[in-house]
Amino acid sequence: MRDRTEEVRERGFSDHVLVCTNDRNSEYAACAEAHGAEVYEAVTGWLRERDVFWSRVHVAETSCLGLCSADGTAVAVHPRGRWYSDVVPGDVPELLEREFGPGATRLGIPHDAGPTAGPSE
Repeated sequence: MRDRTEEVRERGFSDHVLVCTNDRNSEYAACAEAHGAEVYEAVTGWLRERDVFWSRVHVAETSCLGLCSADGTAVAVHPRGRWYSDVVPGDVPELLEREFGPGATRLGIPHDAGPTAGPSE
C-alpha cells in the first residue's frame, strides 16, 4: 500500500465528483436505469467547458451510493460532503454551479463551508 496523499495535493487536486452508474438485476431502482451514464457525461462536459476536468476536479463513476431512485442518479461531491439524489442530466449545470461557481472558480473550499462559500463571480 502506498500513501499518495501529498502527491495528489501537490498536483492541485481538490475535489471529487462521484456519479453512480450502478446497474443491478433487481426489483429496486438503480442509477444506470435512471440516467446514470448521461449524468456522468453531463458532469464531465460541464467541467471540460470550464477547462477543469482532470485538473483540480476528478470525476468517477461509482457503484451504489445508497441513494437509489427511479427518478434520477445519485451524485456525491467530496471533500465537501455533499450528496444529491434524483439527478437528471438537465440538473447538472445547476448542481455544479452551486458547488463550484458558474466558472468553476470555487474549487477546494473546505467541506464545512457549504456550497455558497468562496468568492462570488
